[in-house]
Amino acid sequence: MAIPLLTYDPSSQNQRVAAYEVPGDEQPRIFTTDNLLSPSDLDLLIEAAYRQIFFHAFAADRQTFLESQLRNGQITVRDFIRGLLLSDTFKKSFYDLNNNYRFVEQVIQRALGRDPYNEREKIAWSIVVATKGIRGFIDEVLNTEEYLSNFGDSTVPYQRRRILPSRAEGELPFNIKSPRYEAYHRAKLGFPQIIWQVEVRRFLPQERKPKAGDPALFLSMAQSVNATGNTPQRISSFNIDIEKSVPYRQLAGIK
Repeated sequence: MAIPLLTYDPSSQNQRVAAYEVPGDEQPRIFTTDNLLSPSDLDLLIEAAYRQIFFHAFAADRQTFLESQLRNGQITVRDFIRGLLLSDTFKKSFYDLNNNYRFVEQVIQRALGRDPYNEREKIAWSIVVATKGIRGFIDEVLNTEEYLSNFGDSTVPYQRRRILPSRAEGELPFNIKSPRYEAYHRAKLGFPQIIWQVEVRRFLPQERKPKAGDPALFLSMAQSVNATGNTPQRISSFNIDIEKSVPYRQLAGIK
């Protein structure tokens, strides 16, 4: 018996608030097969799908069979997105390098174009991953009312409401905010770690290094000398005999 999806309450996010926005260069470009004007537009749509799911696809990561089916009209854009999410490249890059909770977060960001509402949503979808596997989880996400109402069968998913007119800066893209390596795998794979040094090391070129006879060579020696002066004497002015201490000149013939 399959466990039903747990219920979770949506949190306040930008994409849940309807607003009137004037189209401009800052707004995301929507790639859909509903208004394709030339074959080159389909190429741009495929590249946008790769950027949304993989962030970047090398030549070895491209799914040529899926691309051929999409170009010939045998599958829809939603089927193409499903194929990318179920590909070996996505499995090796995201599923194998994260736990189920973080994998759910990555899929929701790329497929639904938003962040998870809360931890309960991650737990609910992670149960689906554990019981139905990756394929069952991807199918349920792409069959949700949220995906069908926002993207349907012909639109490539995108990060919804990332830029708002009332803000000076938009939200960070998903690939920057949620890298595919979590902290555990970054430490396991030996990623560079930030090491703070108390001493600042400076590099001097060979031609700028001091040569023999340069006064800079004696600077460290002079600084190492512990030159201590005499301690000043503290004498009160009442103990000074001015008549005996101050010399005076005697006149000739006067004693």
